[in-house]
Amino acid sequence: MPNPGEETPPSDCSDPESVPCRPRKARQAQESHDGDVPSLCPPQLPTSSPPRVLSMAELLETAQEVSKMTIAHEIVVNRDFKLQEVNFSPNSLESRVKETLHKAFWDSLKEQLSASPPDYTHVIQLLQEIKETILSLLLPRHSRLRGQIEEALDMELIRQEAEHGALDIPNLTMYILGTMAMLCAPVRDEEVQRLRGVTDPVQLLREIFRVLDLMKMDMVNFTIQSLRPHLQDHSVQYEQKKFQELLVKLPSERVGKEGEDSLDHTTEWLHKAAAEVSASSLSSPSHPEVHGSPAPLSRGAVSRSSSTPSPMSVLNQGYMNLLRWEPGIEKYPETLLMDQARLQEVQLQVNQLTIIAAVLLVSSSVCGSALFSSPGFVDMLKRVTKALLEGLPHTRFGEALLDISNHVHQEVSEALLQLGYPAFTSDKSASLKGQIRSIAEEDNAVRSVIEQRIHSFLSLHLSPSAQNSRSLPKGLAPIQEELLEVSHRFGSVIYHNRQVYGPYYLAILKKVVLPGAEPEAGIDSF
Repeated sequence: MPNPGEETPPSDCSDPESVPCRPRKARQAQESHDGDVPSLCPPQLPTSSPPRVLSMAELLETAQEVSKMTIAHEIVVNRDFKLQEVNFSPNSLESRVKETLHKAFWDSLKEQLSASPPDYTHVIQLLQEIKETILSLLLPRHSRLRGQIEEALDMELIRQEAEHGALDIPNLTMYILGTMAMLCAPVRDEEVQRLRGVTDPVQLLREIFRVLDLMKMDMVNFTIQSLRPHLQDHSVQYEQKKFQELLVKLPSERVGKEGEDSLDHTTEWLHKAAAEVSASSLSSPSHPEVHGSPAPLSRGAVSRSSSTPSPMSVLNQGYMNLLRWEPGIEKYPETLLMDQARLQEVQLQVNQLTIIAAVLLVSSSVCGSALFSSPGFVDMLKRVTKALLEGLPHTRFGEALLDISNHVHQEVSEALLQLGYPAFTSDKSASLKGQIRSIAEEDNAVRSVIEQRIHSFLSLHLSPSAQNSRSLPKGLAPIQEELLEVSHRFGSVIYHNRQVYGPYYLAILKKVVLPGAEPEAGIDSF
């Protein structure tokens, strides 16, 4: 597990274009408080230089660093992160290959033990591995137990016993099982106890290795839980340091540009957001003379009108644009790649909630308040709609809405019958189905309104101060619980991302939003 405080990243705050560093006294105080965790000045984006080809060793080293950074980030951001046992599908190629190789090994071991005299070569190797695995599970305070294991599983003595045909495998395995019972997590007690009933020595050794693998996984997850508070305290500094090191190593896609272009996709993402915020301000009531779409703005320059967008508004717009991301068309910002899967899952949930809320709103307007106020009716329609959308990408919502319209009509008809209300006429039934199916259209009025309200609500959660907001826009009450959960997940990811990459965003925004602006212009911090 990487230690966030192992190295002090190089920093050079002499560049006048860089974001100003904290005052020296403040930095010293922070260093004193954080111990060996380095205090970071704003990042120095790489200067332009000819691209170079990385060697294979450099690529492998970089990949390893990215892997470490990703794991540390996952532990901090994902509270449920833990290692889990990999289970291949029974008929998969991986499963068949694994089973074939394992069967060949254990069959060979059985032949060796059945020989006369028995061949203990592989058994000794397995006992050595078992001993090393058990010792790796011990904590520093287990010094006495460590000595007992070393004595009981003395490999030199075991080899001598094997040479003289006196190796007592059942006795050794019983000691191993007793030690495993002392060290395993409570959830493994039943597994270890079951092994005491296995009499075949080969099968027993095989099962011991299987359970030891589970115990190693438990220990790793315990270590992750123990490290999480420490990583949370220092994750921002650690990720900034590692990201800066990667920027120095990896070449930019373009040559001869300014240093920010080493973050090409991040710059494009922020530039698009700046253009949208600027266009929105120009088309507001304070600019009644502006009509239609604004003229496209050149890269690195946004309108310097009296309504120049603030860096905070531009960055927030960029974050909200992630909820409308089109995979395969736009490339994800480099600063958000570690959260891409997480944010795309949020995007899918937002799209699903939009459809669910739109279906409920349309059904309510057609069916009337009498039916919708009946106990459990709204929850039932929500469950039906959610089940039919589950696992589908937004591109297949149109197909799903055909089934949803039929199921909703069926549930409505049954509810009307149970409550003693007259059944819908054919025209009203057709209207209900048609309005639900029309939600699939991108420009559907109900869908657009619901989507706008959901996005407005989520935008309030881009800052941690709004995480506890419970004020829902009209029409979203039926999805309140799900929406609050999504808003918390979205806000948590964005808050951490802003903490880590805020200095990089500021350095880019100074050219995209306010080219050449001095720190006094108010963009030196969010």
